[in-house]
Amino acid sequence: MRSNVTISIFVIITILCLFTVSCEKKKQGKVIVSEQEFVLRQNTENQFTIDAKGKIRNVGDVDVKKVVVTGYCRSCSELWIVGQWVISPDIEKMPYQKDIINYIAAGSEESFSFKGIADMLLRADRKTPELPEKLEVVIESFDTVEE
Repeated sequence: MRSNVTISIFVIITILCLFTVSCEKKKQGKVIVSEQEFVLRQNTENQFTIDAKGKIRNVGDVDVKKVVVTGYCRSCSELWIVGQWVISPDIEKMPYQKDIINYIAAGSEESFSFKGIADMLLRADRKTPELPEKLEVVIESFDTVEE
């Protein structure tokens, strides 16, 4: 009888320990774009490009590495039409069109910059274009640092 009580107590303690361990909140990495700026750059007399720069903040509980950040123009055309902003969505981003931040400690912030979100070709008689609508910087991926 005494051994049954000991075994029951052991089983209950084991189950309670498992619940405690499984309910423990795991630390996660979380990064956000804390600052972003889009810059209009003139490549030639009639060609313009949009570049981006800004900062990424690690607001998670753990350090992160290999943070890949890039940009998109959701309102730009996929066809080359003179006087319209154009993108190439069907191809993978070129290295200059994204930035990879090697390491960001929890609570820290790092800068990014990349080129070539969208392009525009103007006729010779046109003035400098305005930035299009729906420009955004996106964090595509990151890895958490294992302790």
